[in-house]
Amino acid sequence: MVKAFIFDVFGTCVDWRTSVAREVAAVLPQVDALAFADAWRAEYDPAMARVREGNRGYVPLDDLHLENLRTVARRFGVDAPDSLNAAWERLDPWADVTSGLSRLKQKAIIAPCSNGSIALMTRLARYAGLPWDCILGAEIARDYKPKPAVYLAACAALRLDPSEVMMVAAHNGDLHAARATGLKTGFIPRPTEYGPTQTADLEPGDKWDIIARDFNDLADKV
Repeated sequence: MVKAFIFDVFGTCVDWRTSVAREVAAVLPQVDALAFADAWRAEYDPAMARVREGNRGYVPLDDLHLENLRTVARRFGVDAPDSLNAAWERLDPWADVTSGLSRLKQKAIIAPCSNGSIALMTRLARYAGLPWDCILGAEIARDYKPKPAVYLAACAALRLDPSEVMMVAAHNGDLHAARATGLKTGFIPRPTEYGPTQTADLEPGDKWDIIARDFNDLADKV
């Protein structure tokens, strides 16, 4: 029996691309806002990889995002204010998310298992109306997904066996890593996360425990 659902957030729960682009356009009207958002996001995994591989100690994602903002701004030839980093705290949820989470919350514990920091996830939850029971993820593990420690730290924090926890994500790689640590898995497609030309994660990449159209469909299937 699933006693807790933990969720990827960026892309699965919220539309980071158009939300960040909106914030960029308001501050840097001279740049292609979507291109800037895509470039900023492209620095995300390489920055975390240096932590995962032991080349630097744990650094919260807020700080990595700020470093990446400065890198991308230089590339675009603009002077971006550090305050733009708060764009990641103002991401719009997909249309099904708040209603679906509210329904799932009636059945089990719900929490993010994101690479975002506790501060970022808390502020984002307040902005987007995400009704989490608690905040889990990278900061309590002091490492980044898809390292096993992140999923296992979330289970340990809830005093649950991994088999009692379901990881929900729109990214097959996240689910492969979660399943390898003993968690159950739920796939939700977000085919426009990266825009209209997205090619990855359009379909479930394996036989996940639950495959649903959206969060409300997930609540129906639990």
